Amino acid sequence: MTIRTTILAMIDEVAQLTDCVIKMPLADDTVLLDSGLDSLGFAILVARLEEELSLDPFSSMTNAVYPRTLVEFVTIYENACD
Repeated sequence: MTIRTTILAMIDEVAQLTDCVIKMPLADDTVLLDSGLDSLGFAILVARLEEELSLDPFSSMTNAVYPRTLVEFVTIYENACD
């Protein structure tokens, strides 16, 4: 399973858990704030990804980066796994 597919699967799982409706289809240019997940959903998503992938790329950044789109979010995780 790739980082991208793990993230997409986890987004679906968190959406079900938090009763959020994801605006499908999610594409690379989907703006995260428009995806359907709320701020609690994103916090849960990052925590679940940390458990699943054994990393939190945001805590190890020297400069805070706030991804705007899905592809930016995925890229942060992909780069952290390299």
